[in-house]
This record gives sequence, C-alpha cells and structure tokens, in this order.
Amino acid sequence: MDSSSIHIAMYPWFGMGHLIPYLHLANKLANKGNKISIIIPKGTKSKLVHFNHFPNLITFVPIAVPHVHGLPHGTETTLDIPFSSNALLMTAFDITQKEIELILVEIKPSIVFFDTAFWLPNLTRNLGVKCVTVLYWVISSPSMSFTEYIVRKCDGNGEVEFPASSSIKLHAHEARAVDPILKYEFGSGISFYERIRRASTMADAIGFKGCREIEGPNADYIGKVYRKPVLLSGPVLPEPQTSALEEKWALWLGKFKAGSVIYVALGSEWTLQQNQFQELVLGLELTGFPFLAALKAPLGFESVEAALPDGFKERVQGRGVVHGGWVQQTLILKHPSIGCFITHCGSGSIVEALVSQCQLVLLPHTLDHIITAKLISTSFKAGVEIQRDEEDGLFSKESVFEAVMTVMNEESDVGKEIKVNHTKLRSLLLSEDLESSYVDSFYHKLLELLG
Repeated sequence: MDSSSIHIAMYPWFGMGHLIPYLHLANKLANKGNKISIIIPKGTKSKLVHFNHFPNLITFVPIAVPHVHGLPHGTETTLDIPFSSNALLMTAFDITQKEIELILVEIKPSIVFFDTAFWLPNLTRNLGVKCVTVLYWVISSPSMSFTEYIVRKCDGNGEVEFPASSSIKLHAHEARAVDPILKYEFGSGISFYERIRRASTMADAIGFKGCREIEGPNADYIGKVYRKPVLLSGPVLPEPQTSALEEKWALWLGKFKAGSVIYVALGSEWTLQQNQFQELVLGLELTGFPFLAALKAPLGFESVEAALPDGFKERVQGRGVVHGGWVQQTLILKHPSIGCFITHCGSGSIVEALVSQCQLVLLPHTLDHIITAKLISTSFKAGVEIQRDEEDGLFSKESVFEAVMTVMNEESDVGKEIKVNHTKLRSLLLSEDLESSYVDSFYHKLLELLG
C-alpha cells in the first residue's frame, strides 16, 4: 500500500441499485491501494461477494437491519418488499445510526461515502481524526439538478440559472407526480426532498457517477446551488466478472440467435400493479421474440407465476421466461443473444446498457428515472420510451410491442438512428483511458479534500 493510501468507509442505501454501484466504486479505489470498509445488511453478502475484486482490501461490515412495525421480518433490502414499504425500510435504516457511529469510531476512516444517511456527517465529528464526507449519488446529476430546479422554481428561488441544454418536458401524469414524490415521507418524519437537501448541505463534497462530456452543466448547477465541490467519478464500469453466468441462463440464452432476445428488468424497488404486469408480459408475447423478464411479483401476489395471464405460460413455452428472482444482469447484458433491454432507467442499469450492444427500451418509474429516460430518448436519441396514457400514465401491451419493434427493426430510419447514437455513447464510455482518467482525477480531489 503506497504512502497516499487511505481508509474509506461506505454506507449506501439498502437497495441493490445502490449497493452494487458503491461496490464498483470501491473496486476502483481499492485498485489504488486503499482499504475500503463497506457497511451492508448481513444477508446481502452472498449477492455482493462476487463483485468484490479486491478481497484483501475491501471488507464487508455486516449489520442487522432493525425491525420496524409493518416491515416484514427478515427484510434487508428493497428486493424484499414492495415500493410502498420503502419508507419503513428507510426508518429502519435511520435507526442504525448508533451502530454506524460505533463502527466509524472503531475503524476511523479518512473518508466516508454515503447517500441517503443525511445524519452521517454529524457522526464523523467525534472520530478523533479528520474525516471527509462525500455524498455520492448513483442517480445522475441531470436528475438531481432537475429536482433542485423544480423545488427552487416553486419556492421562487431561481438565482442559479438552470442549464439551457437540460430543457425537459414532462407529460401530464409525470408532472402531477413530482410534488407527491418530493413531499413523500421517506423515513420517520422527513420527506424525500428534505433528506436530499440535508445530505447535500451537510456533506463536505458531492459526487456523481458520471462524465462531464454527458452531464457537465448539470453537475456545475448542483455545485452552484450547494456551494460545494462536485466530483465526477466517470462511468465506473463494472470490473470484468470473474464468475460465469449461472448455467441455467447460459444454456437457455444459448438456444437463440444473436441479438434476438428481449431482456426485461425494472430494478429492485418497483412492484407493478397486476394489470400493468400483465400488459408488459402480453406485450412481450406480441413481439414474437424470445424474452427473459426478471420482475418482482405484482402487488397482492406471492409469485410471478400466480399473476401471469391465463394460458400465457403455455403460449410462450420454450421462448419466454418470467423470473421472480435476482439475476446476474451484467453478465446477461453481455450475452450475444440479448438484442433489446427494457429498463426502468436506474443509473446503474443505464450505464450497463449503454456499454452493451443491445437496443434500449425505456420504462421509467420514479422522478430520477423519468429524467434519465428523457435524456436518453430525446437529447441523445439512443433509446425509445414506452408510450403511456397522458393522464393516468398507464402503458398497454400494444405500446410495449411498438417500442420493442421500433428498436429491433434496424431497417427503419428510427431504428438506424437509435443504433448509431447508442454506438456513439458506447464508444465514448469505452474510449481508451476515459474511465481511468476520471478515477485518477476523482481520487486526486479526494486527497485534496483531506488536505
């Protein structure tokens, strides 16, 4: 370990879409000789251990998730519960504050990365050593900047000009959802936006997984709003996997020709209503393409099988699978048979998709996903959104079919344009030295913060 190496702690939110990107960042920083302690729910280690490429430097610090009334026993991550229960899990997350303080006092890190634990910067003041706190978001800076812009515009506080290049038009159902999302109680006695605001205010610096070439003006906007250094880590692409794709999926995908399979994954936090779950899978059936859909059971159902439309399983037998468990998404997206990815537009999934060769169909869920979808479909024209009803926001099997067929038809003008633009973004993200230069700069700025 070189003389400039440091001990870094990480405490991300209990969602796989947060835990995995934090571990990817840990790999980049461990590659520079740093020791990383990443605090995780104790039962998630088996899902994360194969992402750890530096086991001699990256240590998992397991903690028990406190029980909260209304939260099912054994809940550890958002994978275990419907989206409507996330606030209860956040309450449990906040209850870990005392245990986190004891861990930090014991390990005495020089830097702590966090996201939703707005109270964490206060804990570092009693460590007896200098400790820098970095609010590291896995959501994109365009999503964060748009959120800040909306709040400040509503408050009549527009002293920081919003980037002109980031003009985003919301549909009626999306616009109506903004206010409830921001005011949504996310944990005990604190709104979603207030959690963001306090975390941003208390941190020594704000970090994003992103590139200046794609989101520079938005990152600058956040820096001006909070008067904080903003650090961009680059795309933080996953390290090459040392593990192989699970045999059953490798064998199943291997039956189909290159670029012919539709892969569907909507993240660990989105639980569809039954009618939307059925419209989605019926839309997949309509395409005639083989498909693998990794989805949570819809609300009110114990399993995905119980929620499938009548006769569906028999009709798609041999070419379609709806799976209710977790899958190795990074490896699936690299499989040559995958030709299309229907995604909820989470930051991690978008990056994995952009560096793959499959076409993108966008089905955003929450506000940050909506903004990301607009950027990909409108600004970069590298994907197609599934159309929804303007008023109620519902999609149909026909709109799923149309979006998939648009991107899979490479002979159409739209299909050609999307493929060309996706290839441009892929080339940028995979360009030689791009990521290493960002990681070097990110690390150098961390050392500057330490003084």
